[in-house]
Amino acid sequence: MDISQLFIALVLIALIILLVWGRYPVAVVFSAAAFLFFITGLIDFATLSRQLINPGLVTVVLLMLVATVLDKVRLLEIWTHRIVQGPYRWALLKLITLVGVHSAFLNNTAVVASLIGPLRAAYKGQAPRLLLPLSYAATLGGMMTLIGTSTNLLVSGFVVGAGLPALSLFAPLSLGLVLFAACALVMVVLYPFLLKDAETEEPAREDYLIEAVVTAESPLVGRTVENNGLARLDALQLVEIVRPDQLIAPVRPQQMVRAGDVLVFAGDVSRLDLLAQFQGLEIDGHVDGVPTNNLMEVMVSGESVLVNRRLRSMDFRTQFDAALVAVRPVRARFESRPGVLRGKQPERLQAGDLLVLAVGRDFQSRNNLARNFLPVSRPIVSKFAKPWKGTLALMAFLVTILGAALGWFPFINGLVCLLVAYLAAGMARAGELRRSVPWQLIFTIGSALVVSQVLTSSGLAGMMASGALAAIGNDPRVAIVVVLLMTALLTEMMTNNAAAALMFPIALSASVSLDVSYMPFVMAVIYGASASFLTPHGYQTNLMVMSPGGYRPRDYLRAGFPVSLVYLALAAWLIPVFFR
Repeated sequence: MDISQLFIALVLIALIILLVWGRYPVAVVFSAAAFLFFITGLIDFATLSRQLINPGLVTVVLLMLVATVLDKVRLLEIWTHRIVQGPYRWALLKLITLVGVHSAFLNNTAVVASLIGPLRAAYKGQAPRLLLPLSYAATLGGMMTLIGTSTNLLVSGFVVGAGLPALSLFAPLSLGLVLFAACALVMVVLYPFLLKDAETEEPAREDYLIEAVVTAESPLVGRTVENNGLARLDALQLVEIVRPDQLIAPVRPQQMVRAGDVLVFAGDVSRLDLLAQFQGLEIDGHVDGVPTNNLMEVMVSGESVLVNRRLRSMDFRTQFDAALVAVRPVRARFESRPGVLRGKQPERLQAGDLLVLAVGRDFQSRNNLARNFLPVSRPIVSKFAKPWKGTLALMAFLVTILGAALGWFPFINGLVCLLVAYLAAGMARAGELRRSVPWQLIFTIGSALVVSQVLTSSGLAGMMASGALAAIGNDPRVAIVVVLLMTALLTEMMTNNAAAALMFPIALSASVSLDVSYMPFVMAVIYGASASFLTPHGYQTNLMVMSPGGYRPRDYLRAGFPVSLVYLALAAWLIPVFFR
C-alpha cells in the first residue's frame, strides 16, 4: 500500500465513523471526503465534473421534481377508507399491496407521509398496527424498480460510471417481486401476534412538551404553583420548571414562580387556550403575529438543518415563518427532554422528533420545507382540487415509464418532456420546482460517485476485495452473500445511499478478481441497501412512523427480524439464480 492508498484508507475510515456517528449530515460528510480527494489531486476536475452530471444523478433530480407534482395526487388518501375495512389481516394485505405498487414508481417518503395521517384517523386506536408495515411495504416496493428509490439509481450511476452497460428500468423486478411476496406473507401471518394493541397503542398526547415563559410583569411571579392554578389544568400537567441555574422536576404545588421561569407542560397541544388565560405567560405562536389557530404537525427530517442543533442557535421564525409550539421527542415516551425549546442548555433536536408549528402566511412558500420537515397531520403539499388533474398527471408519468421501458426514448428525455408538459398544463410552477431541487441529495450522490471513483482508480477497492476473498475463499456464491450481508449491515448503521456508495467499488472489484459476471454483485448491493428493517434510523420511512406509531427500538427488532431474515435468506439464495 503506497502513501496515496494509505491516505484514501484513512479518509474512508473517518468517513465510516462519521456516518455511523450521525452527528453531521450525510451530504456534508461525503462532500468533505470528495473535496479532500480533489485538493490532493487524487481526482482531476474533468473526472469530478463527469461524476456530477452522471446520468443516475440527473435522473434522481428529475424524478424528485416530477414527484412534486405526483405528491399532489389524492389517489392514496381516497383509497384509505377501503384499506382499513375488514379484519386486520385483510386490511394489512391490502395496505402492503397498494403501498408496494405505488412505491415501485413514486417517492417512498411521499407515499408514507400521505398515508400516516389518514391511517391514524381512519383506523383510530389500532393505526400503529399498520404504520410499521406501511414503512416496510414502501421499502420493499421501492427496491423492485430502478426508480423506486434513489439508491437504485445511485447504483445505476455507479455502473455507468464504471463504463458498463446501464441497468434497465426493471432490472430488480424479477427477484424483487419474489422478495416482496415472501415478506408480505411474513407480515400478514405474524404481525397479528407481533404488533399488539397493548404494545403499539396510539401514542398518548401527554408526550407533547409545551413550554411557556413567565414574563417579569406577570401576576404569577412571587406566588406558588398551586395559588396560581397551574397545578389544576385538566388537559395539561406542569412537569418541569427550567431556570438558568437549576431544573425543578417534579414540580410541587408549593413551588414559587419566578420571572423568567420556563414552565414545561405535558399534554394535549390543542388545549393551548388553558395557558392563554394566564396573564404574562408567553407561548411561541402567541407572539410576533403568528396565530395559534394555524397549527401544523410535522416531523424533523433526517436531512434537516435542525438535527443536532439547539433552537437557541437559530432564528426559527425567520427561517420558516413559523413558531415552535410543542415537541414530542422521538425517544421513548415519558422520557422528558428538559428545556427542548428555550432552556438555558436546551436539548438538541433529533431526526424523528414531532413538532407542532404555528405557521405564518409565508410558511408554504419557503424553499427549505421539504428538506427539513415531513408532514404528519397535515400535508405540506397542496393536493389537486380536481381529481382529474391528479389522474392525468399520474397517467402521463406511467406512459413515460412505459415508453422508456419499451425503448421508445431514453428515460431522462422522457422525464424532461414530462416536466415541460406539467409546467405547460399548470400542474407545476417554476418556483415550486426550484424549491424542490434536492440539493442535499445531489451533494450526497455526486460526492459518493467521486469517492467510489477514487476507491476504484487507486486500486484500494481491489485490495480490499482481494483481502476479503482471501479470507472467505474464491467461491463466487459466498462472495455474493458477503457483499449482500455487509451492505445490509451498513444500511442499518448509516443510510442506504451511503452503504451502497461504500460497497459498490468493493463488490465490482470482487467480481473482477473472481473473473465472473458483475451483475450478481451489483444486485447484491441493490438488494442489501434496501434491507433496512431492524432499526428506526436505517431508512427515513422507518423514522417517520416511529413517533406517530409510538414505537420503540425493540418494536423494530421484534417486527423487523422475521422480515429481514426471510428477505436476506431468499436474496442470498436467488441472486445467483436470477442474475448471471
